[in-house]
Amino acid sequence: MLPFSLFMALKYMKPKRTWLSVISIISVIGVMLGVAVLVIVLSVMSGFDDMWRDKILGFDAHVTVTRSEIIDDEERLVEAVNAIPGVAGVAPYVQGLVFVQHGGIVHTPVMRGIDIEREKQVSQLPRHMVAGQFEMGEDDVIIGRELARRLNVTVGDKLLVYSPQSFIAGKDEIRLPAEMNVAGIFEIGMWEYDVGFILMPLAAAQEFYGLNSGVHALRVMTTDPFQAHIVAGRIIARLHGEYPDLRAQTWMDLNRQLFDALRVEKNMMFFLLIFIVLVAAFGITNTLIIVVVQKTKEIGLLKALGFPSGSIMRIFFWQGWIQGFFGTALGIALGLVTLHYRNGLMHGMATVCRMELFPKELYHLSEIPSRTAPGDIAMIAILSLIICTLAGLLPAWRAARLNPAEALRYE
Repeated sequence: MLPFSLFMALKYMKPKRTWLSVISIISVIGVMLGVAVLVIVLSVMSGFDDMWRDKILGFDAHVTVTRSEIIDDEERLVEAVNAIPGVAGVAPYVQGLVFVQHGGIVHTPVMRGIDIEREKQVSQLPRHMVAGQFEMGEDDVIIGRELARRLNVTVGDKLLVYSPQSFIAGKDEIRLPAEMNVAGIFEIGMWEYDVGFILMPLAAAQEFYGLNSGVHALRVMTTDPFQAHIVAGRIIARLHGEYPDLRAQTWMDLNRQLFDALRVEKNMMFFLLIFIVLVAAFGITNTLIIVVVQKTKEIGLLKALGFPSGSIMRIFFWQGWIQGFFGTALGIALGLVTLHYRNGLMHGMATVCRMELFPKELYHLSEIPSRTAPGDIAMIAILSLIICTLAGLLPAWRAARLNPAEALRYE
């Protein structure tokens, strides 16, 4: 058997001539749209977060191991790091700025010298090659697609690569640029990587930076990138005695600013969009105030019969909760359906508007990314229900204060 307050709430939501109040339907639609927008926006932003994370992990190491000076015994350190639990692979590298020239065009990308065989064990770059192969001879380089476009080069073309050491060479010493062959072109889909990096053999990079031996750092890949901080801690703990100046930084440490910005942006969007639900809640408040006015005599009669003010208030809290529940449920369903067909809707809108909503050359996206987190859905649902339930506070307080004598004066 239903509680008295819930029974009366359902009764008041059903007018005599119709099966459901029109103003109640409008209130539910308002909540539904607000919740749907929240679900869609937060899911798309979570999708962008995952997309950037995948792109970063497609190029950078899970853990970067460095020392205050050059790592001159890299083979020994590679073996020591490889023996640590959780490490899936280790590859040394040399990195620094170079000048690249083709024809009259000059760019200054970051040069990364790699051991190609070891790099295959730790890198996802072989899966992102768009031209050529992930192979390099001693005079070969692999460059990003955006850099190749800016230099107007393709696989097989020659580049002149200038070492920064040229600018600090003695008066009697002339360093000529190295002529390198473009062996491959990669595309990560992140502008900073596609335009800002050039890969060359480790030996050539060591020569460019005047290193007879040694490397600048080690790239460490872990079995689980989200446990990289644990592996970094193990590396420091195990090797600190032998290498007191050793430093291990995770991909999260090196990209903290980007992910902090994404998190703040997502939180701000949630904060701003929750006001849509608040506006819809005012619609529920208006609906319940109208109900209180229409049912003044009935409320007065209930109070005259001895029903406490608390029971009267619960009637309107129940109405707010019921409208909020259906609005939230329908909003979540609408949001999930929209996310499922988001790319079809985007292409349809692009066709109707005759414009590309997400230019691929700008966003490197052919589809809108999305990830619906259960935690986000739960938070949206709980807050919406709380807001809609509290929307009945003012009407409930007004109904509870009604004087039975005043309400029934003209009966």
